[in-house]
Amino acid sequence: MSKKVRSVRVPKEFETLNLSGMIRECEKHLRDIESATLLKQQGNPDAAEALIKARQQDLGRKVGKLVWEARVQFGKTRGD
Repeated sequence: MSKKVRSVRVPKEFETLNLSGMIRECEKHLRDIESATLLKQQGNPDAAEALIKARQQDLGRKVGKLVWEARVQFGKTRGD
């Protein structure tokens, strides 16, 4: 059962967040999960796990960078 969200509080820092870039990174991550599933089905579970671990770390770095860039941009507009 899905929950409906009535309101979400988003910090001002995220007003400049590159949502398209974030979604693009998530799409790449989903493709890699599909590739890992195929590797596992083909009998190569070690390669599948290595791919997932590497991609998770990469996704974390890229999302973190997008958040950091949004905070820097927010700081520039505020005059920090």
